[in-house]
Amino acid sequence: MDIFERIASYRAENDRLAWSGTFKEYIELLKKDPSPAKTAHSRVYDMIKSHGVEEINGRKRYKFFEQEIFGLDRAVEKLVEEYFHSAARRLDVRKRILLLMGPVSGGKSTLVTLLKRGLEQYSRTDEGAVYAIEGCPMHEDPLHLIPLELRPEIERELGVRIEGNLCPSCQMRLKNEYHGDIEQVKVVRVLLSEEERVGIGTFSPSDPKSQDIADLTGSIDFSTITEFGSESDPRAYRFDGELNKANRGLMEFQEMLKCDEKFLWNLLSLTQEGNFKAGRFALISADEMIIAHTNETEYKSFISNKKNEALQSRMIVMPVPYNLRVSEEEKIYAKLIAQSDMKHVHIAPHALRAAAIFSILTRLKESKKQGMDLIKKLRMYDGEEVEGYKEADLKEMQTEYLDEGMSGIDPRYVINRISSALIKNDLKCMNALDVLRAIKDGLDQHPSITKEERERYLNFISIARKEYDILAKSEVQKAFVYSFEESAKTLFENYLDNIEAFCNWTKIRDPLTDEEMEPDERLMRSIEEQIGISENAKKAFREEILIRISAYSRKGKKFEYNNHDRLREAIEKKLFADLKDIVKITTSSKTPDESQLKRINEVSRRLIDEHGYCPICANELLKYVGSLLNR
Repeated sequence: MDIFERIASYRAENDRLAWSGTFKEYIELLKKDPSPAKTAHSRVYDMIKSHGVEEINGRKRYKFFEQEIFGLDRAVEKLVEEYFHSAARRLDVRKRILLLMGPVSGGKSTLVTLLKRGLEQYSRTDEGAVYAIEGCPMHEDPLHLIPLELRPEIERELGVRIEGNLCPSCQMRLKNEYHGDIEQVKVVRVLLSEEERVGIGTFSPSDPKSQDIADLTGSIDFSTITEFGSESDPRAYRFDGELNKANRGLMEFQEMLKCDEKFLWNLLSLTQEGNFKAGRFALISADEMIIAHTNETEYKSFISNKKNEALQSRMIVMPVPYNLRVSEEEKIYAKLIAQSDMKHVHIAPHALRAAAIFSILTRLKESKKQGMDLIKKLRMYDGEEVEGYKEADLKEMQTEYLDEGMSGIDPRYVINRISSALIKNDLKCMNALDVLRAIKDGLDQHPSITKEERERYLNFISIARKEYDILAKSEVQKAFVYSFEESAKTLFENYLDNIEAFCNWTKIRDPLTDEEMEPDERLMRSIEEQIGISENAKKAFREEILIRISAYSRKGKKFEYNNHDRLREAIEKKLFADLKDIVKITTSSKTPDESQLKRINEVSRRLIDEHGYCPICANELLKYVGSLLNR
């Protein structure tokens, strides 16, 4: 589409959304659809729900967050259900400040920014339409025009709830401009916008000595006092504080606990009673969700001060920990790289995964479960199966430490180190070893790492490299198997024939000689040992496979070798073990013959075409794996 056509289309859409009428016409509109009269909290919750909700394994996943927030499904579910949903139902939770508390670069600001952008878009839809008294500096709910005595009857008729009173500015205009004729008061549709300060506000603390309370509640316009004669005249007051402008929507209170105490006093009345004091006026009603964020250290300092008890009781604290899933951490790095000017640099497969493994290890705490180490825990957290442990063990570990994920290496550090290495070395392609080396080199310069932590982190880098070594060998060995799928399927069918005979106490028939033979125990064990199935556990594993086959058969589906993750891994490892010598000779030869050269070129082509490598990192991978196999 032509740029100017797109601009014209956008302008036309804004014109279509515009609505203007009298209060009487607005009431007729509410009779057909009362949704515009919803509270700010309901608007936020409905906006989140409008993007869709999935239920996976008994947990709700809100699609609204999935493009920007990774690995925080449990925290987000708790946030939506315990705060947004409850507040939308007008429960007492809506009279609380939502305080997101977590480590730096954990996603707190991103989460709030998402909500603000989401509200802006939602207000442009029919379901999220917002109407306000025309000319009101606080974009006030038109229903505030209805006198208190008449509200119960009108609420029943319209099916709405009316809370709050007219702001001083609208009270004066109703009296002077409309002469008390409520029906003729002009009502308009407003589009929420942070940029235009309509329904979305942001407050950021600065030097307590220079910051004015007017930033929150508005201020007297001294240039008009001589004209209007009084500081209590609404026309001599600028209702332009963040609390004024955020009415009907959301206000972000950045680093709230860094604020001077007097700034927080205004929030006491606003949260509990839905109003605040400004200038020489009566209490001003405001319907807005206040979201603040801070880190754990400042929060602990805040609650230790007895003076803050009143405000503390008006807060709902939601921990926002670091992500603890490797696959989700990779997405975070990919997103940050995509937002930078590093997109022209090729990032080799598994490079970000190696960095993610290191980062997650720094955030995990040792489990008290017998036999559970950090790597096993890391794999279970990422959705992988670990022999000897079940779903119940995973849930138990997730509740073992309430502060797990509240410390460790943050994503910004990793991205900073990758950026530094790219610029310093002018790389065209960056592999996992480059990334881990860059992370290691930066540990000495990290300001908040102790000597003990540095030693621990160096060990985690070593573990991450070992995990990468496994992935690298697997990638190369898989590329060497030209007919990998066919070889895997043949081995898989052979294994199934043998375990079926073993479990049913029968024999198998040789397809060539037609003679009956005992199940090939050596073959079965050579596959099972690849994934650590012990002699005692082999019978249970084989029976589990047969049960899975039966379940697929009942549904009319064919059971393939990749339908069972652990069996697939065992089949692949068995094939790779058989090919190890061929791979070693080919990749490590300094002067490869024509046959070896042909094979290397074929493997490189497969790595590039099928696995996402470029010629540079494919060549480096082959050399590296050759050195690994020769150790």
